[in-house]
Amino acid sequence: MPKQFELKCTGESKRPSEGFWAAVDVWIQKPHVVNKRLCGVKLSETKETHRDELRFVLGDGCESELTQDVLDFLSAAPSSSKTLREPKPLCSTVRTFIPKVNGDGTVAHRELVLKDFDQQKVTFIPFEEHNGGRVSVKKGNIYLIQLLLQESEEWVLELHVLSPDAWFSDNVVYPKLRWLSSDLLPKLMRWTTESKKSEFTSTLSLLPVEKYSITYQHLKEKYKTMVQVWPEVTDPEKFVYEDVAIATYLLVLWSEERSEKDLTTRQTFVDLGCGNGLLVHILTNEGHPGKGIDLRKRKIWSMYGPHTLLEEKAITPSESSLFPDTDWLIGNHSDELTPWIPVMVCRSSYDCRYFLLPCCFFDFFCKFQRRQCKKTQYRLYIDFISEVSQACGFNTQEDCLRIPSTKRVCLVGKSRNYQKPDEAAADRRRSAFIHSRQPSTGQRVQGSDVEIDCCHGSTLSGTNGGISWGAGFQPRERVEVVRNCSALPRDFVDAIVLRVANVLLELTAEDGWESSTHWNPGGSLSLGEVAALMEQETLQCLKRECGGLQTLLKNNHHVFRVEKGRVHIRDWRDVKSCQANTKKKAPPAGTRKTRSCWFHCNHPQGCPLQAQLCAFAHGADDLRPSTKPLKTKM
Repeated sequence: MPKQFELKCTGESKRPSEGFWAAVDVWIQKPHVVNKRLCGVKLSETKETHRDELRFVLGDGCESELTQDVLDFLSAAPSSSKTLREPKPLCSTVRTFIPKVNGDGTVAHRELVLKDFDQQKVTFIPFEEHNGGRVSVKKGNIYLIQLLLQESEEWVLELHVLSPDAWFSDNVVYPKLRWLSSDLLPKLMRWTTESKKSEFTSTLSLLPVEKYSITYQHLKEKYKTMVQVWPEVTDPEKFVYEDVAIATYLLVLWSEERSEKDLTTRQTFVDLGCGNGLLVHILTNEGHPGKGIDLRKRKIWSMYGPHTLLEEKAITPSESSLFPDTDWLIGNHSDELTPWIPVMVCRSSYDCRYFLLPCCFFDFFCKFQRRQCKKTQYRLYIDFISEVSQACGFNTQEDCLRIPSTKRVCLVGKSRNYQKPDEAAADRRRSAFIHSRQPSTGQRVQGSDVEIDCCHGSTLSGTNGGISWGAGFQPRERVEVVRNCSALPRDFVDAIVLRVANVLLELTAEDGWESSTHWNPGGSLSLGEVAALMEQETLQCLKRECGGLQTLLKNNHHVFRVEKGRVHIRDWRDVKSCQANTKKKAPPAGTRKTRSCWFHCNHPQGCPLQAQLCAFAHGADDLRPSTKPLKTKM
């Protein structure tokens, strides 16, 4: 039996068998994590299979000679067990592959997975089921992975194949043999030796993966033209396909709900904080009546047409912001509304449901405060929203989406944990929970610059019609405040840049730098040391900006480079350094020589580049008007 590849376990664990089986389960249950051409798999129920039954299990799809070859292959691997007891039965599972791009549908690609816990090995035997029920085993694609303890007391992960010369690859279901050894095996090794476990559930745990895959491919093809016409400043590739994936999830979720409840009409929805409105547009196009509401209108809204209903208005948690005739409320990155949505859902009607994709961390009346350090802040916030949902009376489900974002965990509330006649008692419990989350008097609310008394005059009961039971809630401003240091006064920024640069230039004198023969590149300072150069008033001003001092320095990347927490003067002669620390995109046409060179004006030795090589102007005679085309509004 040829041995294709082996890796030694270098972890601290003396017996990494538990980690091995956890790693194997990832490859069995979630192969799409490694093989990006797969959407997932469907698994049959795991059952015990005795070794003497294997001939009958394989006999349906194998010729007798091939059956014997497979049995010999299963028994020929080196033994890692030194006991003479009767071996335990194998655990067998059949997995059906779901490619991202579906083929002609005439062949179902399946694999028999045999776990041998005694010998710490797992065997994969692929077979294809054709139309008409005919089954064939692929001899050239049978392989096993085994964890072995060598005589040197080192653990080794080995890959064995039955017929390496006959290995077949379609680059989708059947990977190349080289890929198994060079990509899969190292990942299994890493998962085996590391102890880190995910804080979250598996992706698409609430949906049939095959149905999701088919729907996603259909929607992706249908709405791919949105990438070419995207008028927003955001990345179209990310936002279009992310909304397509979220729409896919909701459409499949709602389809399954209609089947479960025997519903004949499509669910209605309201998307609170709909942003660019693409999710609303897709759901509406796919037959679900609904609308989106957001504080600010986006340029792209006018492109959707009159059938996509989008409203520009602020939403505050109150009796005037309920939706009694709506089936589902959606909170897709709904920011400060996120904890309120389960409350608004249950007070809209007993039959209303919700879908939440939390992003920014907000409590009811203020920013969410982390109260322990054993979990990540994201995990703590998901737990908090789950707690809100439970307090509101929902049977809360958690799932993980397949979207290009680090914030992928969603919460779904489809049913209540109380009966409809108990609504009044349930609402009192909600009110008590919200009241328990109120901050102390004078605390800043929702990141606002206005300080208010959150408790004064707050009426939390939903039974007081017309009165806001979210008193103290502060919606964001209609006009988005720019806080990336770009709106700071120019003389304020210039003064900070000059101060930091002068200190960096002075540091080289301590290192014996020869001013007569070399251009002074300056020394380096940590961000903390740079902050120590500033007055308290300046630091307070910078703290009100996103990223503060570091953002200001990075905005002036023509003067500084910030690398690994340290600030350096940029040397434009160092091509590699400049490429690694500036934007990858080439500067737009017409921007050369349209700004004065900071080094020509401020560095004691001027610019290290000659005027014709520098992208900035060396003096007034070198300065040119900008010919960069102006952006047009849509």
